[in-house]
Amino acid sequence: MLTEIKVKNAKSKEKDYRIPEGHGLNLLVRAKGAKLWQWRYRFQGKEQVMSFGAYPVVTLAAAREAHTQARRTLAGGVNPMAQKKEEKELAALEAMNPFRNVAAEWFAKWKEGRDEKYIQNTDARLQGDVLSRIGDRPIDQITAQELVKMVTEIEARGASDIARRCLQATSQIFRFGIAHGLCNQNPAAMFKPGDVLKATKVENFKRVELHQLPTLLRKIHFYDGSPVTKLALKLIALVFLRTSELIEGRWSEINWNECRWDVPKERMKGGTRPHIVPLPKQAVEILRDLWHYRHNDEWMFPGERGNSCMSNNTILKALERLGYKGEMTGHGFRGVASTWLHEHGYNSEHIEIQLAHAPDDDVKAAYNYAKYLEPRRKMMQEWADHLDKMLADDLASSTPQAEKAAQA
Repeated sequence: MLTEIKVKNAKSKEKDYRIPEGHGLNLLVRAKGAKLWQWRYRFQGKEQVMSFGAYPVVTLAAAREAHTQARRTLAGGVNPMAQKKEEKELAALEAMNPFRNVAAEWFAKWKEGRDEKYIQNTDARLQGDVLSRIGDRPIDQITAQELVKMVTEIEARGASDIARRCLQATSQIFRFGIAHGLCNQNPAAMFKPGDVLKATKVENFKRVELHQLPTLLRKIHFYDGSPVTKLALKLIALVFLRTSELIEGRWSEINWNECRWDVPKERMKGGTRPHIVPLPKQAVEILRDLWHYRHNDEWMFPGERGNSCMSNNTILKALERLGYKGEMTGHGFRGVASTWLHEHGYNSEHIEIQLAHAPDDDVKAAYNYAKYLEPRRKMMQEWADHLDKMLADDLASSTPQAEKAAQA
């Protein structure tokens, strides 16, 4: 066994030599005077030499402690020298602030108040497509070319929308890093998606033309399927909501006293802002009818089992049953209403707010939450009255044979 005095007094010679401590630990005394702690051991049949540092920076006691820990690691079936190398590399990366660390801080703040499903989808994209590629890279060393390679590889597998979303999230992470002093540049802002990704073809939701709307309203009027589905068709034509926003409605969101539907931000597209739907009297009547069909006091449009809302395809299938397969969707009612309102001179900003189209920034969005509520209420009532008139005129002009055909 070595002692501190023996180690201190060990003199250099013409050639390097070793003084054994035991269990493979040696003090290597160099010809030039340096004294190094080394451990010789075997792993998977091959000899390994691991260094614990130089004396006197690493004392005899410290060398023994490091040697003991390394022997425990080896006894566990792990190569201690390889483990030490991985730890050093990880420490070096952490010192250079890897992208995934900044992404984690951004994500923790970004997810506050957002819909859980939206959070999960975003996290899955980050883990699978972004962090798997650039997560371990020091954030200030990432180049625009690396990001181009990342998104084009995602696009190459046929996921162009995911490629754009990943680029958007990556840019937000860099902006967050700059704002909090975690990085100095945003390479994602050095190019636009259109510079490197193929142009996406915008596919509008199928919808009938305005002159076809009276016939559709009549067919809904005579719809002989589920009464809840029939009421859903009537309501979606009145309130300008997206299909998922409608069918996931909860009774707690209805303000009966003020005749309005307050949709929380977690249920709106993007999950960043709430939405107010002023309810015309026709919509209130539909909701009162729905109340009598309720399975519980939670869902406005319960599914068959009553423990969740109706399927997202229910309205689409009902429209197909009415003869509008490939011609009309639940979302299409929004487009029909927007067209009529614009053609009849309604304020464009009122229409866009009621359609819950995203404004340019979150501050404006928060301001728009309850903006122009009274003129929007008037607009919604006039649209509902117009639908009633169209249906009444169509029914009045219909023959008994036509009504019978509509029911069929």
